Amino acid sequence: MPSSLRQAQYSIPLLTGLLFCAAIVPATPAQAAATGSGADYPARPIRMIVPFPPGGSNDIVARVVGQQLTERLGKPVVIDNRGGAGGMIGTETAIHAQPDGYTLLIISVAYAYNPWIYKLNYDPVKAVAPVAQLGTGPNSLVVHPSVPANSVKELIALARAKPGQLNYATAGIGSFQHMSSEMFRIMAGINIVHIPFKGGGPAMLAVIAGQSQISIGSLLQTLPHIRSGKLKPLGTGGARRSPALPDVPTVAEAGVPGYEANNWWGIIAPAGLSPAIVRKLNTEIAAILATPETQKWFLGEGGEAVSRTPDGFGKWILSEMDKWGKVVKQAGIKAE
Repeated sequence: MPSSLRQAQYSIPLLTGLLFCAAIVPATPAQAAATGSGADYPARPIRMIVPFPPGGSNDIVARVVGQQLTERLGKPVVIDNRGGAGGMIGTETAIHAQPDGYTLLIISVAYAYNPWIYKLNYDPVKAVAPVAQLGTGPNSLVVHPSVPANSVKELIALARAKPGQLNYATAGIGSFQHMSSEMFRIMAGINIVHIPFKGGGPAMLAVIAGQSQISIGSLLQTLPHIRSGKLKPLGTGGARRSPALPDVPTVAEAGVPGYEANNWWGIIAPAGLSPAIVRKLNTEIAAILATPETQKWFLGEGGEAVSRTPDGFGKWILSEMDKWGKVVKQAGIKAE
């Protein structure tokens, strides 16, 4: 693995000062024109907002891709974590920024279902310019090792025998864990109790400690604990088995036909960004995703590098919004 992948989580934060120093220097009309055509882009550091705290899957993917983008563009790509309100705070900050290519936003599946949960101060389709998809990764259904179930069917049978006695931990109302768990609950026809925490870290610790029995969240986050034996995997949420856990069946094949819940990551910018800059960013990101090192990294983390054109990514977002909107409505999920 190249040093850029190993060092991504450490080197980018050191550049934060550079970003804000550069941000206070306004561009001249000539510079603005050059930037609009993409000729000089980038001429200064780029801020990549992650709308969640450090350590989550959005943050991990952002740092891996951001470090390599720094190397390819020749200017620092600075990760700016703006967590809160299910990702809404960081998202609004990015979308309301100047559409000059110097503020980008990492989004995930949360972007597709937040419009159905929160009252937005922006149009999630018209207010943004899709830039590139980065990858996708299934969720994973895991339980504490003490839970007397070694398969999805056994867990469903246990839940039906003890309605309302098993609980599942999530990063909070409206999180990916909550959404994919509710989809599982509805499709399996079981009664399990939602225990929301303030973040994915505390939720994961609760399951590892046995305070909660079930977790259904991004495989990228649960994989280290599966490998250490702290969590017992029962299924993964992709359309096919994960190369990272080839012996673990999908939830669909293990007892809940049709179940599929994948997290995904991509980059968008404020609407009005020059098409030339969008094309340049998409081309550079596609080159990053095509490298064997990046593809190997995604696979090793239980995911898959996925490259789409800006138009293709925009259509993907719309399809995901339709899918998760139905889950929100059926589960009756509302903002806290």
